[in-house]
Amino acid sequence: MFYLFNRYQSSRQLFTVFSEVVLMFVVALLVATLRLSLDNGYVAAYDPLFIKSWILTLTYTVSFYYFNLYMPDMYRPSRIMFMRLVTAVVVANIALFSIFYLAPSLKTWRGMLLANTILLPLVILLWRTLIAKILIIDLPKKRVLIIGSGDLAKKIGGTIYQHPDYGLGLVGFIDDDPSRLGVSIVNPGIIGGYGDIARIADTQNIDMIIVALPDRRSKLPMSALLDCKLKGVSVEEGETFNERMTGQIPLDHLKPSWMVFSDGFKSLRSRKILKRTLDLTAAAICLVISAPLMLLTAVIIKLESKGPMIFKQLRVGENGREYNIYKFRSMRADAESSSGPVWAVKKDDRVTKVGRFIRKTRIDELPQLINVLKGDMSFVGPRPERPFFVAQLKESIPYYEIRTVVKPGITGWAQIKYPYGATVQDALEKLQYDIYYIKNMSPLLDIIILFSTIKVVLTGQGAR
Repeated sequence: MFYLFNRYQSSRQLFTVFSEVVLMFVVALLVATLRLSLDNGYVAAYDPLFIKSWILTLTYTVSFYYFNLYMPDMYRPSRIMFMRLVTAVVVANIALFSIFYLAPSLKTWRGMLLANTILLPLVILLWRTLIAKILIIDLPKKRVLIIGSGDLAKKIGGTIYQHPDYGLGLVGFIDDDPSRLGVSIVNPGIIGGYGDIARIADTQNIDMIIVALPDRRSKLPMSALLDCKLKGVSVEEGETFNERMTGQIPLDHLKPSWMVFSDGFKSLRSRKILKRTLDLTAAAICLVISAPLMLLTAVIIKLESKGPMIFKQLRVGENGREYNIYKFRSMRADAESSSGPVWAVKKDDRVTKVGRFIRKTRIDELPQLINVLKGDMSFVGPRPERPFFVAQLKESIPYYEIRTVVKPGITGWAQIKYPYGATVQDALEKLQYDIYYIKNMSPLLDIIILFSTIKVVLTGQGAR
């Protein structure tokens, strides 16, 4: 889902998504029109607000997203793309039958649904075959010049170079040391010094300049940058650019002054009020819906091994307050009797057979809905950690306490962006995503994270 959230999203991808949404809606509308014309009927009477057509369209679009059909490598028709398309259509139809069962008034006639099931994959294949010939011709890219040649500059250059689908083209790097001219950083390398910025911007038709210097106070060539900006070239901080490209805020480039003056960390109080209202509503609904599954899970756990069905464990929550988290027991009851607190690992022999399944499907997390209702947790937020590890991590990782300014979550940005890990380095990597989330916290980002979490559960990616 981050592809749709990235500011530097590829024009190709946006075009593909938007064009196919329109195409699917038109096909659904035409199928309804043709079918109704056989009975001298009218779409205006059958579906006056086109709600049924939109439900078909959006269900197919969401299913396509969950099966990664909007990834850049799926633009061109192929065997893998065809298999994913067929699977996505089948899943979309299952979802539609569920919708029709819950809301009969939205039901589409069987003949129309069958026609859409046959026509839509064919139309999408034909359309992608056509646009593949268009998209193979590179769309105009923003030409980027990076000032700096250190770690941040190299990281940004590498990201641009490795992701041509972002619509950015790397022209080169600027370094204040003339002797380094021609040195390879990524590809290309250093193409000039500070005195060459204005000339390179003109001759190379630069659209964007990214300032990626470790210390800008005395080195920044302000007059040259101002001249470029007045000529229409956009100038951006490397930290800000990197944040938008990667969805994280690297700690080694994080400065308190940037955090204070950056466009973020705003109105946390008002956002928390709205977040709490949504959490209460969603948790109550989910608890009612999942009650039969939770009851069945509890019984199976009890039958498989001795010990409590639900276990409590101390975690660190908002503002450092400790609370008991609730989870279905997925390990032996005596898992830490001899070792004490240890990092959980992906392949853990302490995990029971049932525990392995409920971890993979995230069923073990369902009792945390009670934590949400109690106000200990939110649906979305940094993953809560145990006090024993928090004490260690605060000593070794700078800014670690920032993640406690909001409620911890059942799921979060770090959980969907970073693979399973159980080391201090993994904690550091996840913290960078957590800080990004706190800085950009909004209902839209929460929705994106929830949709992505559902995708992870369905596909098993990142399961723990």
